[in-house]
Amino acid sequence: MTDTPSLADGYEISTDPARVDVERVHRWLSTDAYWAIGRTREKQERAIAGSLNFGVYDTASGDQVAYARVVTDQATFAWLCDVYVDPSVRGKGIGTALVEAVRAHLLPYGLRRVLLATADAHGVYEKVGFRPLVEPDRWMALVFE
Repeated sequence: MTDTPSLADGYEISTDPARVDVERVHRWLSTDAYWAIGRTREKQERAIAGSLNFGVYDTASGDQVAYARVVTDQATFAWLCDVYVDPSVRGKGIGTALVEAVRAHLLPYGLRRVLLATADAHGVYEKVGFRPLVEPDRWMALVFE
């Protein structure tokens, strides 16, 4: 998956888990992502291993510049999480292109829904078709923290 029309020139998207820069992703999330501050490297590695991973890479340097992962049964449900764009490339449409690529990848599965949680990026996700829950009072969470 390298041909995403809305992705800025000089970048490519891949779902190859071998390309994920685990150290970089862990640093981004554990130090700069409000939902994952303090996450351990071991926990991040388990999360990556149990997920469908998407990376955006600079085609010139090969460096990873963004990340997202999806937890899914590939039949009925998916959870989009850990979406992160390096501050040095924000504002180039990389986050939107990444979420569009996730949507395109998941579409053939025939999922009933894809959920996510965000405190501050509603506009990015709305561009791709995400909407607030129609009946949020039907949803519950089991929280261990």
